[in-house]
Amino acid sequence: MIHNLSQQNSIFNQYISEIRDVNIQKDSMRFRRNLERIGEIFAYEISKTMDYDLVQVTTPLGMADSFKVTSEPVIATILRAGLPLHLGVLNYFDRAQNAFVSAYRKHHKDNTFEIALEYVACPDLNDKILILCDPMLATGSSMVLTYKALMAKGTPKHTHIVTAIASKQGVDYVKTHMPHANYTLWTGAVDEELTSHAYIVPGLGDAGDLAFGDKL
Repeated sequence: MIHNLSQQNSIFNQYISEIRDVNIQKDSMRFRRNLERIGEIFAYEISKTMDYDLVQVTTPLGMADSFKVTSEPVIATILRAGLPLHLGVLNYFDRAQNAFVSAYRKHHKDNTFEIALEYVACPDLNDKILILCDPMLATGSSMVLTYKALMAKGTPKHTHIVTAIASKQGVDYVKTHMPHANYTLWTGAVDEELTSHAYIVPGLGDAGDLAFGDKL
């Protein structure tokens, strides 16, 4: 199932607009904060799909029935660009466990590239809710490789893939290469094009550089 939150009228669309805007992007702190806000909204929407237990809370004047999430999720992110989005999701799941994956584009002299994974830190995922965050779903290959790497740590009850902006090609790639996976894809927009260097058009550019500065 795919949820595209930009298809609803909400303040979420303003944050998507701002992370795309070349003038607002000049402020890296605001770019990070907007990705964090987007992560918070995704977390709220995902929370509606989770299981809850009825609990009683002691107030100064008596007892009140309330509801508490049955189990906290595991929140995973792809370094480095995914960190602000990850933080936004974590802001809403206070006691969540966390996983981190180092994945990057390893470029070759012929202008092609492959996705390289070098580091995975993850708790046991068996029967957990996994929330996998990456701000851009371009070709989809890094998301699929990351998901498969995490599956070595256990089989989640359900996986939520969270991305601020996706390409149609990336969405199709995930569908094709994860046909038996139990997942929901959450996005803020689905753009039609990829450049020859696999950047989303209109997209927003390089999310990692915009959040944390240029890299060599």
